[in-house]
Amino acid sequence: MESLKQFDFLVIGSGLAGLFYALEVSKAGTVAILTKGRAQESNTLHAQGGVACVASATDTFDLHIQDTLNSGSGLCKEGVVRRIVEDGPERIRDLARLGVHFATLPGEEGESWDLGKEGGHSRRRIFHVDDATGKEIERALLQAVSLNPRIQVFEHYQAVDLITLGKLGYSADNRCLGCYALDRTSGRVEVFCAHHTLLATGGCGKVYLYTSNPDVATGDGLAMAFRAGVPVANMEFIQFHPTCLYHPQAKSFLISEALRGEGALLLNHEGNRFLSSVDPRAELAPRDIVARAIDAETKRSGHPCVYLDIRRKGKEFLQKRFPTIYSACLRYGIDMAADLIPVVPAAHYQCGGVVTNVDGRTELPGLWAAGEVACTGLHGANRLASNSLLEAVVVAYRAAKASIAAGPLSRKVPIPPWDEGSAADPDELVVVAHNWREIRELMWDYVGIVRTRKRLRRAGVRLQNLAREIREYYWSYRLNADLLDLRNLVLVASLVVDSALERRESRGLHYILDFPHVDDSRPPVDTILRFSGSPLDA
Repeated sequence: MESLKQFDFLVIGSGLAGLFYALEVSKAGTVAILTKGRAQESNTLHAQGGVACVASATDTFDLHIQDTLNSGSGLCKEGVVRRIVEDGPERIRDLARLGVHFATLPGEEGESWDLGKEGGHSRRRIFHVDDATGKEIERALLQAVSLNPRIQVFEHYQAVDLITLGKLGYSADNRCLGCYALDRTSGRVEVFCAHHTLLATGGCGKVYLYTSNPDVATGDGLAMAFRAGVPVANMEFIQFHPTCLYHPQAKSFLISEALRGEGALLLNHEGNRFLSSVDPRAELAPRDIVARAIDAETKRSGHPCVYLDIRRKGKEFLQKRFPTIYSACLRYGIDMAADLIPVVPAAHYQCGGVVTNVDGRTELPGLWAAGEVACTGLHGANRLASNSLLEAVVVAYRAAKASIAAGPLSRKVPIPPWDEGSAADPDELVVVAHNWREIRELMWDYVGIVRTRKRLRRAGVRLQNLAREIREYYWSYRLNADLLDLRNLVLVASLVVDSALERRESRGLHYILDFPHVDDSRPPVDTILRFSGSPLDA
């Protein structure tokens, strides 16, 4: 197999943003999609809730915009919010044309959309497919991709680093040329060249011990962009989903916010509601408020979890509206129609990311980003539920149009093959496993829902030491998938800590006991970090 592969467009990641972009740009050229696992394994696959989009006579764009701004705690870019919200209906139609079967309701004048409601939304506007919306979106888009002769999917290929003119020694006109990627099956590192590269790698949930994210969510795209000199923003804002299933055998299983949208109550271990005393919206308050309230309740009581109660809705409704969650709970001996559901918060969504505009354009020419990896300014300090899939499809579409309009590279540059030098095979993989566990435990204990500067500084010092150990290991041994994940995890963890230390106020998802209030003395600003050292230091 050729070690150098040339395409017009390169997509790193196979969730909604990556697949939708690939389908659009394939109209103008050839496309390669790299995915570190199976093509369907992405954060999109695990999305239960749906896509937020105005679609009813009682809803308006202005209402959706205001709900988003309210959740974002002053850091949303209103122009970006408006553009994404207003583009939503046409992108929903695109998804439907591609075969996504959103839920509908029968009526006298024909079917209408069955719109759900989630925390922070003032109207029903969530397009869903029961409680497995992401799975249906992945199915439809992957089918469309498989039928497209211009798109080639490379499964089990993990991007190592971006290739840029600057890294190749060209000081002027820096731009992205593609990436080096590890074939996880053969162990070879290959070169993928493209006029335009899209990062659609999702978030970094696996940096935490408890997360709703799949194993592939290790912050790869964010880390690669940062090492290439692209700024990242607002990494202190990690959204903890309030309700993940609390069970010793359940790994990262999310209990959708849509349950609370349909009337589920949160109870403490004594059977009492506690959210109504925290926020007038109670169970339908934004996620940051609900997650902190649960965290405070478990610490107050010493009980390891709280409980969701949706028993009054009855078995027939629950099996029809939430078939995936209902059957999953049954596997763990919990009948939603008869039992309380034990839940705890878990790391869920990265609201910051690679800085882009609403077209997904980064500061580095030839490099684009869409979906969770990017920070467009839509989410601000706290993502409104189900705005993530909306952002992914809207920005992917806009990035595709902008990529095509930008045209091909103006000149060709020889790209050297990957040089592993004198690197040896790893001799002690236990080092990788140990450091992986330590990072995730450290982040959960010191950089969680409620923070202090003392704990953040302690985490930062330990992460610096771990980064040195991992860097030495990385340059001494041949690459493997676990080592790449670890290298990216420690960098992303450091970015979260550094960003949290920069923000001396509590805003949105960032709650710090040293500064428990919003700083109203000046307009809110983004936390921007930029890598300025040697590539050998990253």
